[in-house]
Amino acid sequence: MKANKLKTLLIKIFRKKGLNQTDSLICANAIINAELVGAYGHGLSRLKMYCDRINKKLINPKPKIKIKDISQSISYVDANNSIGFVAADIAMKKSIKNAKKTGIGLVAVKNSGHYGLSGYYAEQAVKKNLITMIYTNAPPAVAPYGSIKSLFGTNPICFGAPSGSKIPFILDTSISIINRGKIRFAARNKKKIPEGVALDKFGKPTTDAKKALQGVQLPIAGFRGSGLAWMVDILSGVLTGGNHGGKVKDPFDDFSGPQNIGHLFITFKANLFVKNFNNRIRKNIKTIKNLPKIKGVREIMYPGQNKYKRFKINSKKDIKISNLIKKDLKILEL
Repeated sequence: MKANKLKTLLIKIFRKKGLNQTDSLICANAIINAELVGAYGHGLSRLKMYCDRINKKLINPKPKIKIKDISQSISYVDANNSIGFVAADIAMKKSIKNAKKTGIGLVAVKNSGHYGLSGYYAEQAVKKNLITMIYTNAPPAVAPYGSIKSLFGTNPICFGAPSGSKIPFILDTSISIINRGKIRFAARNKKKIPEGVALDKFGKPTTDAKKALQGVQLPIAGFRGSGLAWMVDILSGVLTGGNHGGKVKDPFDDFSGPQNIGHLFITFKANLFVKNFNNRIRKNIKTIKNLPKIKGVREIMYPGQNKYKRFKINSKKDIKISNLIKKDLKILEL
């Protein structure tokens, strides 16, 4: 399906669910972006989930989002249980505005929901020649180091910076070996997951996606990954007033209440300390790219390059829609 046709369809579905035109467009753009960069676990595969939560009044389609300015640099957003895309878009734009005004923007969000890809919002800041760090927590999936019970989310860490070229430096990574969206995507499409990324509910390694969802995902780098997950839980949950300590509700399975996810956006000018940041970052990247390469490696890539290439390639093609998603779309647009 052509991206523009899909966008029109998604807007129609979100409008039907009670969102206004502007918010529906924000949601549609974020979902299509996930498809174009190949992050299918954060794209159309989640559409039905968002709609189900709206139907059950766990996502507020007409939120009264409040922004409290603590200072010229710092703002606090109560998202009023809005869909995460809308809350994150407002917060990122506010963080950019604050940074442009004072040099740095710090924006915390509470009472939000799943917002898709952190890197999608980081790109907004980088396009304004700003550096950004973004944190958000997630439902329990990863056990704290030393425990057999999942508590931390896959809690992504995102960093974005101008690269001195048209391709931004965007590191957007979950603290788990693979993100939960990929496991859900595999489970729904009856595909296996890689070895060494998850344990079943009995603590045994598994490549069965459904068993992995019932068990525990493994963090990157053992206790270090567990520590990073904890850090994100503090920054995006404890600090913001959002849920934390395993209290974020699973959007697919737990309909007992809103998720109350917290987000933290930190944005600042790239030239705060040196006026030639773009020249310095270009030199930095060139130095690393010119290092000797191991056999089989043609180019040393920096974070964001592969995603940019996928976006450019996929933007020229129709978006592939599985039969399962086609069924979802047919039901949701009726």
